[in-house]
Amino acid sequence: MCTSPAHAALQTWIALALSALMLGALALRLQVVWQRTSEVPDEAVLRLAGDEVGYEELAYALLGGTSIQSPVRVPAYPMLIAAAYYVLGERSPAKLLYVQAFVGVVAVPLTYLLARRLTGIVPALVAAGIVALGVVGAAVGPRAEQVGTLRVALVQGGGVQGTRALDTDERKVFERHLEASQQVEPPVDLVVWPEDVVDVDSLADDREGNELADEARRLDATLVAGVVEDAGPHHFLNASVAFGPDGKIVDRYDKVHRVPFGEYVPLRSLVEPFGGRYLPARDAVIGDHPAVLDTPAGKLSVAISWEVFFGDRVREGVEAGADLVINPTNGSSFTGTLLQTQQVASSRMRAIESDRWLLQVAPTGFSAVIGPDGTVQQRSAVSEQIVLHDTVGRRQGTTLYTRYGLAPALVVALAGLASGWFVARRRRPPATAEPGEDTHEGDTATLPV
Repeated sequence: MCTSPAHAALQTWIALALSALMLGALALRLQVVWQRTSEVPDEAVLRLAGDEVGYEELAYALLGGTSIQSPVRVPAYPMLIAAAYYVLGERSPAKLLYVQAFVGVVAVPLTYLLARRLTGIVPALVAAGIVALGVVGAAVGPRAEQVGTLRVALVQGGGVQGTRALDTDERKVFERHLEASQQVEPPVDLVVWPEDVVDVDSLADDREGNELADEARRLDATLVAGVVEDAGPHHFLNASVAFGPDGKIVDRYDKVHRVPFGEYVPLRSLVEPFGGRYLPARDAVIGDHPAVLDTPAGKLSVAISWEVFFGDRVREGVEAGADLVINPTNGSSFTGTLLQTQQVASSRMRAIESDRWLLQVAPTGFSAVIGPDGTVQQRSAVSEQIVLHDTVGRRQGTTLYTRYGLAPALVVALAGLASGWFVARRRRPPATAEPGEDTHEGDTATLPV
């Protein structure tokens, strides 16, 4: 197929624009790295943290020639660290940041080459442009700023993993968390208990409400506890309730995204005969409060349990002015650690999207402190009784995700569909004539001699 000069010129200008965008993104990323490394020298404070510590250990094992029995299970990031340290000839997390900046930008031409190989020039340029915009957005997109700090304590009461509520004494669960709270080390600004560790008929009338108020006064801190209350013979409430340092309830958030077959039964009349005692006898009431708690410790974005798998809950809280995200959860009825691991991964995504610190707390684990960049600063083990202490940042400001939600992803998806349609149209074979159909209508026939 011949390409017109105008078409060729347009492709050239697009390629030049993408190259300029890529170089600009590289310059911005390098400037960010330079600023960070100039402000914080390559010492312990800049060392890799959280999950990256384990990745770096694996990188050292690779450099040392350790045999990996299952290569397909080795993440790519430790290999990148090992390769960078091998080329640099030294262990330098600061220089590793520069390597990461180059690797991120190299994704632009690689995307173009791969897409050009599989499709055509125009779809390849579109794909590379989307990646380039992502690289630039990551470098210059709006971020939150730290406006203060909070001393926090996450209370994990402990207990046997894989225990169902039907087989548990609610009072003992509550007492385990009261006992664990004795490990909280004052001074502290915010104490967070897990979801559904306070099971009462009425928080205002039962003794647990008074005990929580006493605990908040004893610690002289804001205390957020996961409370389940009766709401009639067929319904219950699942909430995070905030007590101020004076012991008074200052705010409350009731869960919005309920767990199907865990907190309510869809088509109950049809399903219940087959579920037996393993289905909840009552349905949770859907909350109507914004996903934020306004407390003396600050505004807290709240995602109860599996709500953390839905970005809109955290986004709603951040839009309402929250400067910290909490995720009280309860996975004690699940065996193993698959669900807990998935939830930590989802919490990391919510922290990155909102550029906020995130506190995840569960009665039997995992409880975790997660930084705005998704790094897991601390994480508990399963079943242990422990209190995680940390000082976290209070952050204000919005990110691209907070402002636009999934709209950019939808644009990329539509662009991908349009590119695929365009390629399919170009590759569609010409229509073939039906048997007996005259395809030379109007032509002058050549008669044999």
